[in-house]
Amino acid sequence: MNKIVVLDGYTANPGDLSWKPFEEFCEIAVYDRTPESEILSRIGDAEIVLTNKTPFTRRLLENLPNLKYLGAMSTGYNVIDVDAARELGVTVTFVPEYATYATAQMTIALLLELSNQAGRHNRLVHEGGWAKSVDFCFTSGPLTELCQKTLGLVGYGKIARRVAVIAQALGMKVLATSRSIESRLLSGEYSPDTSDGDGVYYASFDTLLQSSDVISFHCPLTPETRGLVNRQTISRMKDRVFLINTSRGPVFEENDVAEALNSGKVAGVAVDVLSAEPPSADNPLLWAPNCIITPHIAWAPKETRQRLLDTVYNNLQNFLSGTPKNVVS
Repeated sequence: MNKIVVLDGYTANPGDLSWKPFEEFCEIAVYDRTPESEILSRIGDAEIVLTNKTPFTRRLLENLPNLKYLGAMSTGYNVIDVDAARELGVTVTFVPEYATYATAQMTIALLLELSNQAGRHNRLVHEGGWAKSVDFCFTSGPLTELCQKTLGLVGYGKIARRVAVIAQALGMKVLATSRSIESRLLSGEYSPDTSDGDGVYYASFDTLLQSSDVISFHCPLTPETRGLVNRQTISRMKDRVFLINTSRGPVFEENDVAEALNSGKVAGVAVDVLSAEPPSADNPLLWAPNCIITPHIAWAPKETRQRLLDTVYNNLQNFLSGTPKNVVS
């Protein structure tokens, strides 16, 4: 092993963390960002590459005969042609679950901003709105109490389960659906009143759409979930529903979501992800009313990124010792 190359290290480590632990393996070359035209030259004959969002196509992999290990510094690895890597003998690993708590925290932050609009009211106060009020308090737009409201979770992995715990503490009823839950409901293994034992009730996707006051998405991006929120599914939701997405941007058909916001069918949307990141200036959600957009930062707390780098380090260490873990299957 001659060198480790990190192609796009800035987002994971903008300078507040350290790459030094990796130096025990061999020389490490860290690039903040790598344009497509420079990927090959920067990798050179390196056997180990770490990447976050730099794409690895079949064509690129075929031009890297020395590459033995490709470590994704993320949970998602859709930028890597995994089939091609496998055929070429390249081990690909990923980082599961490192952002569970941070993403749940962001989901609840977005939910509270939709319901309480603290950020919006803070801005209006600083613009002089409260100073002009004739009353002791000042409100702009409806505020929502979450107690007794129903939260629907689409996808029920570890992040969604953490969100459920916090939502229940706010007095919310929680429904959950997923591909496996749907399958078990259809087979009769689960009945409509089946619970996970912690007070979260399993529901079909259609029942969840019709019953929820807030719907939060925690599903992976697959052919089945791409465009899952569209004109048709929105029509089956309650009027004035809140929608939250901290999973993957393409789960939302953004034109349809913007249309629902403009019509008032959907009361508010809060997303940490978009279909294209960074967004184009004509993304319809940028101009839709009552739409909160944060720039894919659920994973970005320092503590969370340190956990990410620790797992990337452990993944590489396990690979070099002959016992690879978190391998993409």
